[in-house]
Amino acid sequence: MSDAKVHPFKKKGNGNIKGSQMVVLLILAVILIVLVSGFYKVDQTEEAVVLRFGRFYKIASPGLSFKIPFGIDRVEKVPVQRTYTVQFGFRTEPGEETRYSREDYIKESLMLTGDLNIVNVSWILQYQIVDPKAWLFNFREEDRRKEKTIRDVAQSDVNERVGDRAIFEVMSDSRTEIEVLAQEKIERILNGYEMGVNITSVQLQDVLPPEGTVQEAFQDVNKSIQDKDRFINEGLEAYNTEYPLAEGEAKRLIREAEGYAASRVNIARGDVARFISVYEEYSQSNASRSIMRDRLYYETLEQVLGEDSQVELVDRNLQGFLPIKNLGETAGGGATE
Repeated sequence: MSDAKVHPFKKKGNGNIKGSQMVVLLILAVILIVLVSGFYKVDQTEEAVVLRFGRFYKIASPGLSFKIPFGIDRVEKVPVQRTYTVQFGFRTEPGEETRYSREDYIKESLMLTGDLNIVNVSWILQYQIVDPKAWLFNFREEDRRKEKTIRDVAQSDVNERVGDRAIFEVMSDSRTEIEVLAQEKIERILNGYEMGVNITSVQLQDVLPPEGTVQEAFQDVNKSIQDKDRFINEGLEAYNTEYPLAEGEAKRLIREAEGYAASRVNIARGDVARFISVYEEYSQSNASRSIMRDRLYYETLEQVLGEDSQVELVDRNLQGFLPIKNLGETAGGGATE
């Protein structure tokens, strides 16, 4: 009986079954790696730039997406909904308590105005990334260098705007104009660089003269301007309060005068009509004239004596008083002894 030799690297029995299991396990491991490294999630505030073999392939929208693993596809996520803020002349340092630092950045804010004055302007610029492909590939610098480019362009333009105006214009009337024109010019320059960004705002924060006597003088001037505006507003408020009252009183007086005038005119017209009718009766005959004359005389006496009880009568020759007054007193209050 011959001895059978067993190969040292070959197992007996179910060796082929174990080999197939290893293949299955290897396939499962590959599938697991593909599943783990192939799927990626893009947040709602982001867009993903997919690179295939180092070249641009596509832009993935927010949601769950798939890429070829093993380094074939690479994903760069860009926060397109985020607003970036670039500060000039100061920095806010976040922490437990937000700190506001100005001293270390004074060179960014000191500017020369058109009337050869120095003004301290601290301001901010805000921008968003609108084209992720342009942001990643058209300007081949890291984010820090890209922000420095934006900072240099913005600072140059704002310095030019301030240098074209007098210091009082920069501190008061021209602030909004500087912001609008600077935003348009900076965005136009960066679009020429094809950086893929959009300038959302330029805002001047503090516009102050240099510290010391000059700043105190400017503060006094600004206080005077504010006082002037306050006095004007108070005067307008008083005017708006008193003018309607005076106008209403004037209209009331005018209406009363018009009513009085209409009343006097109507009374005069009635008197004229009455006089005309009396005159017509008076002119008809001599008898009527005598009767009418006596009537007018009595009516006149009644009217005169009835209105004022202090009237005293004398005779025609001015020789003495007539007893009419005593007779009237006797009739009213009894005869006196």
